[in-house]
Amino acid sequence: MSYQFDNKYPSDFEVKRDILEIGRRMYAKNFVAANDGNISAKVSENTIWCTPTGVSKGYMTDEMLVLMDLDGNVLKGDLQPSSEVKMHLRVYRENPEIQAVVHAHPPAATSYAIAGMPLNRAILTEAVMGIGEIPLAPYAMPGTEEVPDSIAPFVNTHNGCLLANHGALTWGKNAMEAWMRMESVEYYALVSMYTNGLIGEAHELTCDQVDRLIERRTNSGIYTGGRPLCHNCDSDGRPACMENQCGGKKEKASCSSCGHTEKADSLEDQKDVETVVQIVRQILEKGNFGK
Repeated sequence: MSYQFDNKYPSDFEVKRDILEIGRRMYAKNFVAANDGNISAKVSENTIWCTPTGVSKGYMTDEMLVLMDLDGNVLKGDLQPSSEVKMHLRVYRENPEIQAVVHAHPPAATSYAIAGMPLNRAILTEAVMGIGEIPLAPYAMPGTEEVPDSIAPFVNTHNGCLLANHGALTWGKNAMEAWMRMESVEYYALVSMYTNGLIGEAHELTCDQVDRLIERRTNSGIYTGGRPLCHNCDSDGRPACMENQCGGKKEKASCSSCGHTEKADSLEDQKDVETVVQIVRQILEKGNFGK
């Protein structure tokens, strides 16, 4: 189901103000380095303001922003838009109700993207209710049509995605919601890394618990987000779980909510987590993130 909200668009002033503020925040939180990242938001059904290429998001001014239509034509601005604006335009075309898109390289989430791991385990109530699962888009060459094609399948069903070996992308009904979702993705990634890797254990939510959280999410007006994997059988919901599609892996415990057995983590899964932990440790040792 798609978003549902009032289609009234903000003014040019409001959108530009929010884009500049988000740029400062993502730079201050080390979600981007140098000139990385890009932000866009709608001011009409067919018009967006977006960030330019070759400019640090922490030091933008409003005259640097670029006005474009959804066909990619520059309508106003002295600078060129980012080459990655193609994926923003694709999001808007796939789901016209989306009004803002944020792309960044937050360290923990990007580490999961590098390791080829989606954020899809039901370990955090706020993540299930707020952003849902964050799928992994396959690797695509930056600046080409491969990137829009890779993210298109998720636009109508999720609130963001990881970009393999690249970063993360989030969207929403306004610029601040898209940004808050980016913050939530990074927090989800950090908690996943700490519990699964550094601590070594995560007690995942049961199918019934996830059902209730998703019901609350829907009742709050969030109709997208997908469903985290069942913690017992790696299925995306109760039907597959009830069909006992557990992949033949070693069983180690019984699930009280759906009657199926919990699998022991495979050696391959453990190696994936260790890879993410090593990457994030190296990044965190070089700077204070999240401040």
